[in-house]
Amino acid sequence: MITTFSTIEQYIESFDREKQNILWEALRIIRNVAPPGTTETINYKMPTLRYNGNLIHFALFKNHLGVYPGPDAIIHFAFELQTYKTSKGAIQFPLDRQLPQKLIEDIVLYNVNNRNE
Repeated sequence: MITTFSTIEQYIESFDREKQNILWEALRIIRNVAPPGTTETINYKMPTLRYNGNLIHFALFKNHLGVYPGPDAIIHFAFELQTYKTSKGAIQFPLDRQLPQKLIEDIVLYNVNNRNE
């Protein structure tokens, strides 16, 4: 298995088909609302989308998809995130549940509108 990736596609393709589907879905959701000029890269060994700085990172773990929008977004969406495990800058979406598309889109849009890096 590759442990160093240069593209998001390489990262996603390193997983089995079922997990790839989850990662492709996460990327699709984020791309849906990411503005023109957003770049895609690997940062901290995770898929990262950048727009005026880091827009959002995500990574797959054994039991969850970790999404890293930063602490401001976590605070802003605290009510909507009550049913998920969170930390200062991370959200854990369990793999046994469908990804919350609208919530993820809203978080990305929040970051688009509040990043001035």
